[in-house]
Amino acid sequence: MTEVSCWTGELESVFERVAGRFTRADLRWRMRDYVRGLLGRATRKNGWQLAEWAGHRTPDGFQRLLNSSVWDADALRDDVRAYVAERLGPDGVLIIDDTGFIKKGSTSAGVGRQYTGTSGACV
Repeated sequence: MTEVSCWTGELESVFERVAGRFTRADLRWRMRDYVRGLLGRATRKNGWQLAEWAGHRTPDGFQRLLNSSVWDADALRDDVRAYVAERLGPDGVLIIDDTGFIKKGSTSAGVGRQYTGTSGACV
């Protein structure tokens, strides 16, 4: 998981903060692997690719984490929001620009000509 190695310290801080939301250690480890996969450079972000990228044989663990494990999504969201607010400070602003994701292909919905901020052009 070298893709997110430069973020290790900050990710660990977030993981420590939210660990208590997951009552079992295996759920905490799965959550970590899942988040690292989502933030990593896996070309596709589906269950199989994330599991493979994280070194899991199958996506079953991630599927159980998301579908049947008991954890409070609202409380987890609040923990992450508080962490971000602390890091930004009282006058901080967070802007998320998802237009930088260049879509591939020509037959999928929404893959027509598009502007992306990171590529600086219509693609």
